[in-house]
Amino acid sequence: MTTQSAAPVDVNGPTPDLKRVLGPKLLLLFIVGDILGAGIYAVTGEMALEVGGLVWLPFLVAFAVATLTAFSYLELVTKFPQAAGAALYTHKAFGIHFVTFLVAFAVICSGITSASTSSNLLATNLLAGLDGLGWHVPQGDTAITAVAIGFMVLLALVNLRGVGESVRFNVVLTLIEMAALVIVIAIGFWVMVQGDADLGRIVVFDSQSDRGLFLAVTVATAIAFFAMVGFEDSVNMVEETKDPERIFPRVMLSGLGIAVVFYVLVAVSVIAVIPEGQIESVVADEGKVLLAVVQEGAPGVPIDKIFPFLTVVAVANTALLNMLMASRLLYGLAHQDVLPRALGRVLPGRRTPYAGIAFSTVLALGLIVVVTFLADTSVIAALSGTTALLLLCVFSVVNVACLVLRRVPSSGSGFRSPTWVPVLGAVACLFLAGPWARDREDWIQYQVAGGLLLVGLVLWAATWLTNHAIRAQRTGFRDIEHLDD
Repeated sequence: MTTQSAAPVDVNGPTPDLKRVLGPKLLLLFIVGDILGAGIYAVTGEMALEVGGLVWLPFLVAFAVATLTAFSYLELVTKFPQAAGAALYTHKAFGIHFVTFLVAFAVICSGITSASTSSNLLATNLLAGLDGLGWHVPQGDTAITAVAIGFMVLLALVNLRGVGESVRFNVVLTLIEMAALVIVIAIGFWVMVQGDADLGRIVVFDSQSDRGLFLAVTVATAIAFFAMVGFEDSVNMVEETKDPERIFPRVMLSGLGIAVVFYVLVAVSVIAVIPEGQIESVVADEGKVLLAVVQEGAPGVPIDKIFPFLTVVAVANTALLNMLMASRLLYGLAHQDVLPRALGRVLPGRRTPYAGIAFSTVLALGLIVVVTFLADTSVIAALSGTTALLLLCVFSVVNVACLVLRRVPSSGSGFRSPTWVPVLGAVACLFLAGPWARDREDWIQYQVAGGLLLVGLVLWAATWLTNHAIRAQRTGFRDIEHLDD
């Protein structure tokens, strides 16, 4: 257990405070850019197989569940305006170091699985783009895996060199991501205007499985949740936001709303453009559903030559942010002495956490190879589903922590949601994390998540033994408020 001082402390301790440069517009673009990305490209086709023309409905349900959890994040971030996120809230609520570690490591693992998903998606679209330009490059699992591995190695090299995190640069990438989705939506509506779309299909439930409507929507919502994650990363910007108690609630909710509007319109476009009966064959060509909309809806227009590369930019940005987060948290955990100190080593000169970068990259490469060649399921579906599974569990803890921490007085007016919101949020997240929300072949997600967490448990145990036998100290967090520093 940990003890908490009642005396107020400076958020940043003896170090200077971060400069508060983010107003509502920049923060909104940051949140929208963080949510939009690999998700919509990765999961739309799989969802269409589950619910047919109702593919837009799971996005709305996932949005509702994400919004419930967002209310809990808003209440906690205005009460504890530090950038350590879910681990901080867990520690404040329960004070159990091991539980805090599990939550923090689950967040790390979600970043690694998300980046691995993005790398496979990037490889698929990059090879498709090069092929569209007349470069007859190899296709198939081996070629995609080779490109995905090369991309992960490139990300590691970029991280080693050091990346200056610029919100304004994120704005440019966000605009590119939005432009790609606008192209898909515009093509979908053009097909509708021309009278070539059967709009009646968007209200037709047609599942490839034998599930009824409720279970099919549940499974599709669990898939769709991968596309809704990212909003929680914005809590890491709280110390750089002007007047966060006033700005954060409306901006975060607005960002979620903008994202779901994009997703619903894209989903409708997919159903409008891709002919009935062809969804399954399109989905079999992993990661190319939106590209198929562009090719089918605008034949003869060279936009399909450009679109794969817009996709590459979107998912590359997602993967880079994921791996930056994972390596930084590994570095922070090592410096807290809850992971081996070797993982906290820094590259001289560049001052980048090379050990954390190497460790997270090796885990990602192992995931890509194992899931591609040993698992009897889609690589993108397995890894995106594992990301959603891990974060659904983390969100459940955050919702419960929100309820527990209501006994802690807030230093300001803060934000407070109705009590039923975190209760329903926790129940909904746990429900979507259950096996009933997955196909039997997708239960590999539990194996992947369990295997990654087992790696964390082994590292925790090794650190505990070292601390106990050699350093004669307890294993626990010393400064949870600055976990990311």
